[in-house]
Amino acid sequence: MKQTDLPSAAREKILLVAHRGAFGGDLPCNTIPAFELALSQGADMIELDVDRTADGVLVIFHPWMEKAQLGYADRIARHPWDFVKQLRYVNFDDCPTPFGIERFDDVLDRFKGRCFLNIDKFWEHPEEIARALRDHGMQEQALVKSGPNPRVLEITERFCPDLPFMGIARTEADVAACRARKLRYVGTEVLFADEASPLASPAFLEAQHREGLLVWANAIVYDHREQLAAGRSDDRAVCGDPEGSWGWLADRGFDFIQTDWTRELALFLEKTGRRSRSGNGGRGPAAGGAPNPAR
Repeated sequence: MKQTDLPSAAREKILLVAHRGAFGGDLPCNTIPAFELALSQGADMIELDVDRTADGVLVIFHPWMEKAQLGYADRIARHPWDFVKQLRYVNFDDCPTPFGIERFDDVLDRFKGRCFLNIDKFWEHPEEIARALRDHGMQEQALVKSGPNPRVLEITERFCPDLPFMGIARTEADVAACRARKLRYVGTEVLFADEASPLASPAFLEAQHREGLLVWANAIVYDHREQLAAGRSDDRAVCGDPEGSWGWLADRGFDFIQTDWTRELALFLEKTGRRSRSGNGGRGPAAGGAPNPAR
């Protein structure tokens, strides 16, 4: 990993976030092979979900997805690690795969110094997750996020004030609520169903960049009925309009693009000359910018 902090990395290029790694066919998401594949395809950051077994082992798994991803009807959080480690993911045809659930510690060992990590669901077990990151010396590689929920922000402020933090916002009031906390605020993940949203405006992005803050957009489609970036999505890109999706997000000045199509997005940005930010005329974070100190 060339850069040691997110603002420095974002000054060099648009940062590609692989949503749960790169997966498909028989290869499940949220596994070490999926994360390795994402890095080989050009990802700068891997997004991963953290859950915990009944005996306190942190694992990489999206809570409440047991039936869809494991073909198992119960929560893994109800069972000890010795049981959970025997479970196997199923593929898209609901056939068993040879891939099992990874321990958080094993993933940290594997990717230390290699990429950034977006730790999703961290607020479920913030103390344990923060301790593991510190034990591995990986605070600078991690990114934690939360919306304006006061309870979650209080938890984050209590257990993770030293970790790079990004607010998740749909409104300017959401941004203000997240920034008011004593956190190491590095930027905002913006969610917008309409391009007229103030959070999608060039003025908002420019104002954030002048402060040295970063802005994250989602091309992923979790549920097509709830658009995360006004339809500027992976679906639109891979169905024939990458300019109207990935190109629009890049030109608007977003610092992160989260995707389920890492290779295709990386190739598109490289081919169109948008990946690197050298000589971009000021697009992206200000050259002298730095994250806000804890308030």
